[in-house]
Amino acid sequence: MTGLKALTPRGRSFLASGVAALLCALVLGEHDLLRVAVLIIAMPLIASMVVTRTRYRLASTRRLGPARVQAGEESTVTLRLENVTRLPTGLLLVEDTLQYALGTRPRFVLDRMESRGVREIDYKVSSDLRGRFPVGPLSVRIADPFGLVELTRSFTVTDTLVVTPEVVPLPPVRLSGEHSGGGDSRTRSVAAAGDDDVAPREYRQGDDLRRVHWRSTARRGELMVRREEQELQSRGALLLDTRRHAHRGEGPRSSFEVAVSAAASIGVHLSAEGLALRLVTDQGARHVVDSGQSWSLLDTLAVIRQSTARSLEHGVAALRQGGGDGLIIAVLGALDLEEAQALAQLRRPGVTAVAVLLDLASWERASGNGASWDAVADDGARAARSVLTGAGWRVLDLPAGASLAGVWPEAGNKRSAA
Repeated sequence: MTGLKALTPRGRSFLASGVAALLCALVLGEHDLLRVAVLIIAMPLIASMVVTRTRYRLASTRRLGPARVQAGEESTVTLRLENVTRLPTGLLLVEDTLQYALGTRPRFVLDRMESRGVREIDYKVSSDLRGRFPVGPLSVRIADPFGLVELTRSFTVTDTLVVTPEVVPLPPVRLSGEHSGGGDSRTRSVAAAGDDDVAPREYRQGDDLRRVHWRSTARRGELMVRREEQELQSRGALLLDTRRHAHRGEGPRSSFEVAVSAAASIGVHLSAEGLALRLVTDQGARHVVDSGQSWSLLDTLAVIRQSTARSLEHGVAALRQGGGDGLIIAVLGALDLEEAQALAQLRRPGVTAVAVLLDLASWERASGNGASWDAVADDGARAARSVLTGAGWRVLDLPAGASLAGVWPEAGNKRSAA
């Protein structure tokens, strides 16, 4: 029964034609037609028996190069098939499984694979959408040379392609106040105070053993390390507004996707300059990124989605509770006066605050809905901007179609803050 299920449409046609010829031969008494009918019926049956009873054993591996790409970039998928038996295979129809965002399913035909033979197949995938996309599983259909029978063998292994937001290279800008808690003065104060005055913490995997605080270790009975190396590291906070109602447009060119790309670009830029970042959204704290570890920020932003929150209160509270940030950068959508006032209070002496305000009116005009952006909304956006600049924030306006790299130099301009 399994063999009959493996018949292709061609194989079923042969079988049906053979049965019809057989009936005609019996009714008409034609012996020659009877021989032809038996031959036609026998071909798909014999092919089915051979294919289903042959114990093919195939091994498959998949390699993604690279496994992490930016939106719009290509990754090469390499499939490696190996025939681990002593029997050569017949025709192989290879198909890999892809989600719609990565393109159509790739299909390949391999004529024959000899005993212990190996074949490698390459194909390209890309996506304009962020996310984590499974690649696989692989399925192989084994067919007879006449195309009468196909038997599908499926593998279970899948790999994951991470598509991160687009990262725009930013020009170097000096942001004063970004080195809170650091500098030589901090180093000298620790050295003068001595080890006994340094507050130790528990050892974490990856900590330098040269930082072990032996007196605290002996007293606590567990491995303790000094904190001062951590405190010397520059810190900053990155707020991303993910509220659905605060953005306009759909797809890769929407204001939300531009905001995510801006947050990724800023995070990568500052991480390369040695800044440790906290990623915060309107829903609260999300992720901590050590300097030089921007890939973890990109992985987080690859899967971030719009929220149903109506205000920024949880994000502002997370920024306030974290403390110790010498630099605060906020990437914001629609902002009302009350939210602007809450953000303005985060700007303290010695703290540099930068706001990237998306010009939502330009997104409305780009989509042909400029009439829906009324004068009240426009006045509210200007009032929110004035509150931030009045509190010492450096405000950057980012309209639709503009590049963040073009407006980023304003982040280092103190005159952009009133």
